[in-house]
Amino acid sequence: MSKSSLSPLAFFKCLSEDTRLKTLLMLSIKEELCVCDLTDALQISQPKISRHLADLRKCGLVQDTRRGKWVYYRLHPTLPNWAKTIIEQTASSNTDYISESLDNLKCSSC
Repeated sequence: MSKSSLSPLAFFKCLSEDTRLKTLLMLSIKEELCVCDLTDALQISQPKISRHLADLRKCGLVQDTRRGKWVYYRLHPTLPNWAKTIIEQTASSNTDYISESLDNLKCSSC
């Protein structure tokens, strides 16, 4: 994905769903999370979170890395600065929106 390929319309459409938005906000705070971390945090099944992560990948918002049997996600490194700024400012200004999900994280590295 090039920095210019993400349109504002595609960006906001991809963020228009609660699970996807919370996932991106948590990734902006924690930098990297495993699928299992996200299932704990969001209290949803692995197939559902995987479907939402696939949507975020298609939008070019996240990048995944496989390490053994685990898949880790982070914000895509080529996100345009305007998109990163929106995600980071939304996360820092709306901690109450994701605080329960962050509290649900069970990973030892969090």
